Amino acid sequence: MKFTESMLMSYSQPLSATEDGQCKNAIRMVADALKTLGFTDDNKDITPLYSDTLAYSLKMRRSSDSRNIKLFVQGSYANNTNVRTESDVDVAVIQEEVFRTEYRSSGTLYPQSDSDYNFRTVPAAAKSFKDEVQEALEEKFGSDVERKNKSIKVHGNTYRKDADTVPCRRYRDYRQDFMHDVSNFIGGVVIYPDDGGIIINYPEQHIANGRKKNIDTNYHYKKMVRIMKKMRYLMEDSCCIAYSSAAKNVNSFMLESLLWNIEDSWYLDNCGTYRKVFAFSQLIATLQNRENDFLRYKEANGIKELCPKPSDYTNLCNFINQLASFYEYE
Repeated sequence: MKFTESMLMSYSQPLSATEDGQCKNAIRMVADALKTLGFTDDNKDITPLYSDTLAYSLKMRRSSDSRNIKLFVQGSYANNTNVRTESDVDVAVIQEEVFRTEYRSSGTLYPQSDSDYNFRTVPAAAKSFKDEVQEALEEKFGSDVERKNKSIKVHGNTYRKDADTVPCRRYRDYRQDFMHDVSNFIGGVVIYPDDGGIIINYPEQHIANGRKKNIDTNYHYKKMVRIMKKMRYLMEDSCCIAYSSAAKNVNSFMLESLLWNIEDSWYLDNCGTYRKVFAFSQLIATLQNRENDFLRYKEANGIKELCPKPSDYTNLCNFINQLASFYEYE
């Protein structure tokens, strides 16, 4: 077998302390740039959303117009599932005082509207929040700033990693609230890509769910996720077109979510006393046997479907089957 115990052990390891510090630097550099827009952090420390995560967070405000924003590290660094040291650090910058709501529609038994919560619609700002953030970053980092469809990249150097800043707006889903309680909502974020449309994500739920899953599986869950992600990168770099193509048609978040759906007892039974080579072999076999279940699986946030499109399901099944071949015979 190509993959030895020592190799899989190294693949399963978490981030180093150095990268931990670079996550803090990513938050700090974005926060410092936003101070040029009049925001202040009131000299607060950068702290993680949870004490045992790298999801560093910072709240800022602007007293002149009562604006509030929240910054936090999201993605693989925040979830401590990163396996490539050169990966970008994702920093969400969330507008909190202006938000998008979701209500039960007028055709339902208990419809809702803004008036139930004393909300009012505000006119569109002359300049988008993304434009504001971009200008602030450019003022501080100059030509190191590059605008992307959904984010604004700040290219790194010896002090900081590449950082993808994601300006977004708070999303509030009140459909499960029947008491007109302003604070009783499922919170997400809304991203407005440059090419149109909207994207609703739940990064905070992703972090919380991944943390709980890892604790409940005696910390085996994220080890298996890191190995799975490493395998994907190895397949993507393979000279075999079938492996490379299969890897490119899925993303790391999809694989992390796939493994989140595997019950806790599986990790405790298969990873607790056996070597990682054995455990990962068993994981691949389990996933192959459960392909029909992929259609009912959720993302790691527990809200969105893992495979919302038929092509997502096809690509995921193909990846698992190609992974089985790659793992055994490459």
